[in-house]
Amino acid sequence: MMVKTTQSRPGDPVKQFSVFTENKLGRLHDLIGSFESKNVHVLALTTLDTTDSSILRVVVDDPDRAREILDDERFSYTESDLLVVELSTVQTLREVLAVLVMVEINIHYVYSFIFLSSGGSALALSLEDRETAAQALVQQRFKVLTQRDFSR
Repeated sequence: MMVKTTQSRPGDPVKQFSVFTENKLGRLHDLIGSFESKNVHVLALTTLDTTDSSILRVVVDDPDRAREILDDERFSYTESDLLVVELSTVQTLREVLAVLVMVEINIHYVYSFIFLSSGGSALALSLEDRETAAQALVQQRFKVLTQRDFSR
């Protein structure tokens, strides 16, 4: 019996915005409020802070609109591509990591999604070689998600 696997769709990676801001009370609230006021939903979020500054990493359902908001509100940011892998009820974080070890891909950082419309969970991964990692995960029957899976 042939097993169907989910195909990775190159060229449609999940976009992450790394927003650079001073580390002061209310900046995350301001950013999320700006997104919500324009109907942009935050799907994944992580923060990294130091004494003076913060990096707010976010994945949203409408990257084009988020880019406009960040520009209009004069937030300093960069954009990068992530690999996002959905975890089924039988797949574990350790199994994802085992695949990445098998193909010798280093992880820069990882964080989880706040929610998926399917009710499942997903991991956002910043990797040294996103395309090779995606191919290896698909071969091991993991579902690799693209921006199209989240965008409205």
